[in-house]
Amino acid sequence: MSIPLPFRKPSARDRVRQEWIEERRREARMVVADMVHHSDYLVRLACNVLVQHGETPEEREDARILLVVLDAKTPGRLPAPDREGRS
Repeated sequence: MSIPLPFRKPSARDRVRQEWIEERRREARMVVADMVHHSDYLVRLACNVLVQHGETPEEREDARILLVVLDAKTPGRLPAPDREGRS
């Protein structure tokens, strides 16, 4: 979230960037709100958007906590088995 400087007018590029971020934030909120119908990958992506661009500290923290829960549910890749089939 960028804070506008008081001595500088926002440029068209700044406005477009902010609109783009707001649209991604809306999409991320929709995915999280209906997460049972979305893949873990998409929910993780939505949470990452909210962690970085959430409007409030509570929203950012909730998204971070949800990422921790998702990581506990699917803890990364398991080690590849060796030639004898052991991990």
